[in-house]
Formats: sequence, C-alpha cells, structure tokens
Amino acid sequence: MHVALLQMRLLLPSRTLKEKRAIVKSVLARARNRFNVACSESALNDQPADAELCFVTVANSATRARQLLQELEYWLVSERPDVQIIDLQVEDL
Repeated sequence: MHVALLQMRLLLPSRTLKEKRAIVKSVLARARNRFNVACSESALNDQPADAELCFVTVANSATRARQLLQELEYWLVSERPDVQIIDLQVEDL
C-alpha cells in the first residue's frame, strides 16, 4: 500500500469568508465523490482570497497514487477556471 499527499495553495475569486467557504466546500465535496480521496482545508482559514487544500489517497502502487492526484489537479483546473493554483506539492508518505 502506498499513500500520497497533494497539497495545493489556491487563489480564490472571493472577497469574504462566506464566499470562500462555499468555493472550498464545493471543491472538497466534488473531489471526494469523484476521486475517493480524503481532503480538507489545512491552512489559511482566515484569509478570504487564499486557501490551502490537502488531498490524500491510498493505492497499490506509488505510480497509481501519483497518477490519481495528477488527474485531480487536471480536473480542478478544468472544472474551476476561476480558481488559480499558486503552489503544488506531492509527497509519498
């Protein structure tokens, strides 16, 4: 079993924490349903225009785990063009 972590820092088109919460909750719920990953907002909770999200997956091989997280990244870019990825890190745990 291999565990992989994807950590993203995002720039959001929100001006208030309420708008941010709606965007983040939507992204997290859709990622859970589509990719079967564990995910959460890990930092920058009090900044309305920035978010840091973490996604974790478990797979039979390290290659498959990284591939799934890469698909998630491409999905986010295509699904939410209004959200910009500022920083991205992938780790094998």
